[in-house]
Amino acid sequence: MVGPNGAGKTNLLEAVHVAVQGFSPRTRSDVELIRFGEAGAKLALRGTRNTAPIEIEVVLRRHDGKRAILNGARLRAAEQLRREVATLTFTPDRLAVVKAGPAVRRAYFDRVLERLVPARARLPTEYAAAVGQRNAALRRVAAGLSSRDALGPWTARVAQLGAELVETRREAIRLLTQRFALHGDGLGLEGARLVYEAEPPTAEALEGRLETDLARGTTGAGPHLDDVRIFGGRHELRSFGSQGEQRLAVLALLLAEAELITERHKMPPLLLLDDVLSEFDAGRRRALARLLTRGGQTLITATARELLPAEPDQVLRVSPGAVEAG
Repeated sequence: MVGPNGAGKTNLLEAVHVAVQGFSPRTRSDVELIRFGEAGAKLALRGTRNTAPIEIEVVLRRHDGKRAILNGARLRAAEQLRREVATLTFTPDRLAVVKAGPAVRRAYFDRVLERLVPARARLPTEYAAAVGQRNAALRRVAAGLSSRDALGPWTARVAQLGAELVETRREAIRLLTQRFALHGDGLGLEGARLVYEAEPPTAEALEGRLETDLARGTTGAGPHLDDVRIFGGRHELRSFGSQGEQRLAVLALLLAEAELITERHKMPPLLLLDDVLSEFDAGRRRALARLLTRGGQTLITATARELLPAEPDQVLRVSPGAVEAG
């Protein structure tokens, strides 16, 4: 997709994301996706998945729930589309994976975990719920509304689920690490690596810091406080990486995950790349082209056709209020 800044390229890419994933990468408020003055919106896509046809329809209403239909069958929830059409997205906001604090990286890698290890997809949510229950119990005990004995089951639950989460994160990051390094090197980010230094929580360790947790009203140890550090060479990119290096790191992560999804599910994901070419010189655009032409479909935005990393199968020219093939 090509067109000047402000023409609507990002809006078009967002519409595709809503249609194939059931939600926007920008906002969780569906009302924001509906044009001002309109009662609703409808998105419809047709394509093929392997060799089988696929048709998707997503309907949004201001005063009603979202509706998604896949091949003529209504889905219980639009977000179920996530399991039907694997999709990975790059937007400039995704640089927060490198630039922001540990909470953003934890959330990102837990979403990767869900896609790569589907059997453990609910583990981060279950662990967070257990920590929330233990925190509530800590506050009740501190207020004199409950006995310390009430903490025992939640401490054991946090320790059990926390240990499982640490181990599953290690597995997901191990799967990513080599491919992340290879794709980083291919894009010119030498020495790209991921570092996850975490110890599984134990009931004994949590009991040992009980007085501190009671005073603060929160569980002060466990994988909800961990970080995944992202390096380029010897430098941690959050603190010492340039904007260009941070962009390369996020893109290398996306390509690494895409490769793993293809291997595990025998089907490449759809890639939606918005403004990914900013700050890329011609050499890096060629390197990206080599990586993107290995299979699957990619929708990419640029301000001009000559900036696209490879000769596209189709060009959509976007102008305010119009999209034309060409």
